[in-house]
Amino acid sequence: MEIAILLFVIAAIFITRAIKIVPQQTSWVVERLGKYHASLAPGLNFLVPFIDKVAYKHSLKEIPLDVPSQVCITRDNTQLQVDGILYFQVTDPMRASYGSSNYIVAVTQLAQTSLRSVIGKLELDKTFEERDIINAQVVQAIDEAALNWGVKVLRYEIKDLTPPKEILHAMQQQITAEREKRALIAASEGRRQEQINIATGEREAFIARSEGEKQAEINKAQGEAAAILAVAEATAGAIRQVAEAIRQPGGEQAVQLKVAERAVDAYAKVAADATTTLIVPSNMTEVSALIGSAMKMVQTGAAKGT
Repeated sequence: MEIAILLFVIAAIFITRAIKIVPQQTSWVVERLGKYHASLAPGLNFLVPFIDKVAYKHSLKEIPLDVPSQVCITRDNTQLQVDGILYFQVTDPMRASYGSSNYIVAVTQLAQTSLRSVIGKLELDKTFEERDIINAQVVQAIDEAALNWGVKVLRYEIKDLTPPKEILHAMQQQITAEREKRALIAASEGRRQEQINIATGEREAFIARSEGEKQAEINKAQGEAAAILAVAEATAGAIRQVAEAIRQPGGEQAVQLKVAERAVDAYAKVAADATTTLIVPSNMTEVSALIGSAMKMVQTGAAKGT
């Protein structure tokens, strides 16, 4: 019974050492007699007991690494307190096991030195404007060296850039002055645009008034011309009708009668005025002579009309 229990324990030990189940997104490095043998993939794997052993276990997931804060000096000799975060991933478990004694410390130190080197090439204002460029250059510098450690650097992000208090106060004053300058420029531009709009409106109003007055004068002139033309046409029509009437039988006698009536009416109006002294012709034949002269004028006009 004791032998059976012993055999069972030995078998369990052999099975435990021989069968290995590797989780997903994980790689185990196996050494055989102290030498690298293989990297176990996720799933069920078999080892030789007491000969093979799992020396290292690596996660293949993306790992965020907080890079400690450090002081960097810019090109214009300004100190900046900079901290960031680095994202990397183990791509070669064998190199990650034997390429560096501690690849996490190596990556962290390289990130700090690379960041100091990149910021040292830039002026203070550029460090705030070109964060993306700084991040890309740091990743490029780390990635070249990290290949020997079996690590792939995915990205680096600056979390905070903190200048000294004196520099920060000066920057705030500069920003305030810049904003006040923009406000003054905006106000002056507004006043300028207002004056332009007023002048444009007055000019357009003057043009509209002058156009209206011009059109009114044109309409008045056209109306007066039309009235004169209408009067002339009516007068001409009346004259033609008179001429036609004179040419009819008895027309001349009618004209003589009309002229005589007008002459008599004229003498009557003069006589009716108390303030007017009326001199009656001694020879009444002068009235008939006046009528004769009028008739000759009528006949002459009729003859021209024919």
